[in-house]
Amino acid sequence: MKYFSHINTAVQLLQQYNGSQPFGSFIKQFFSQHKKYGSRDRKNISHLCYSFFRLGKAGLQLPPHLRQGFGGQAAEERILTGLFLSSQEPNELLQHLRPDWNEKTQLPLAEKAQLVAIALNELFPWRAALSEAIAYEPFCASFLTQPDLFLRLRPGKEAVVKNKLQQAGIAFREINASCLALPNASKIDTVIETDREAVIQDYSSQRIGELMEFIGAASASAKDTVDKSTTLRVPRVWDACAASGGKSILANDLFPRIDLTVSDVRKSILINLEKRFATAGIKHYHSFIADLSTSTLLRQGFGGQAFDIIITDVPCSGSGTWSRTPEQLYYFDPQQIERYSALQKKIVQQAIPHLKPGGFLLYCTCSVFKKENEEVVQYIQEQHSLQLLKKELLTGYTQKADTLFGAVFQKK
Repeated sequence: MKYFSHINTAVQLLQQYNGSQPFGSFIKQFFSQHKKYGSRDRKNISHLCYSFFRLGKAGLQLPPHLRQGFGGQAAEERILTGLFLSSQEPNELLQHLRPDWNEKTQLPLAEKAQLVAIALNELFPWRAALSEAIAYEPFCASFLTQPDLFLRLRPGKEAVVKNKLQQAGIAFREINASCLALPNASKIDTVIETDREAVIQDYSSQRIGELMEFIGAASASAKDTVDKSTTLRVPRVWDACAASGGKSILANDLFPRIDLTVSDVRKSILINLEKRFATAGIKHYHSFIADLSTSTLLRQGFGGQAFDIIITDVPCSGSGTWSRTPEQLYYFDPQQIERYSALQKKIVQQAIPHLKPGGFLLYCTCSVFKKENEEVVQYIQEQHSLQLLKKELLTGYTQKADTLFGAVFQKK
């Protein structure tokens, strides 16, 4: 009977949730207020709720009163449909709730979708808005899979981290010499020293390092034709939208003698970043608060000096990460795409004047929409004297990872 209690609780949670905060935070608050739920209860209820969201925009052809309030029966059916499609093996939840479906979980996804009358392309209905190189069908299917947990092993810590994980009995697979993939629910906090030994960072986000290495190589090859101040012996790097600092730590590991400046619009973010840098061993850097969406850039933040590299990991729709946070897919309004695109153009417009001649702009998003990716690249080329050296869509949807976009420009 507890499984039916779990699905009833999941329906109640979904009726209370409105998408205004991450669902992970919302459900954590719920469980902190209701201590009666054990760890297994919490896991099952969370899984049922996320199964609801993993259907994205599919199956929303419901009467308005059910669509807006998730009418209990409609919500329950959607939960079970999402659970079935996202299950690749028989499991205890389905066995108790829909045993007839449980025995069919290993069927090909297309057959399962046909069985429950769901068109997979309805999960993400904005095909025409996608960036170049997105394979639509595999991308839609990826929303039904929980991504892996990825670790970026810091220089010199590779053997230490692997040994600690093995000793703790935590399974992992090696993506490359510095990247490991673990099951998403892996508990590593008490096993390794995060940020000091390894950084929790999605595989595609780690691959932004490839673009940073490209910048280093481009600078080295150009050293005889540009002023020596533009070479990257001790590069001055500004992470203009630093957030949690993952890209800054990555840059620090790739350019060990980096002269680092970080900024963000939120003071609280920079306070958290300071703690993270301390753990990561990054002691020499400068930080300041700046709202790059306005024309009032705080020049006193870096004394008006210019930079060799500016990283603009801009605010975006986050659509490349929605398999991790499927509630964002469910609640997404496509009108937001234009708003993000305009914001991104403002940010790069404010940042570019602080780039040295011969310096490099690294533009990044975790979006799959061309208005946030290729169209901003086109804007930078047309409106600013920057040369596009490389652009790449870092697809992760076939590797249980996020999808990111990156482009490298050089100031002429």
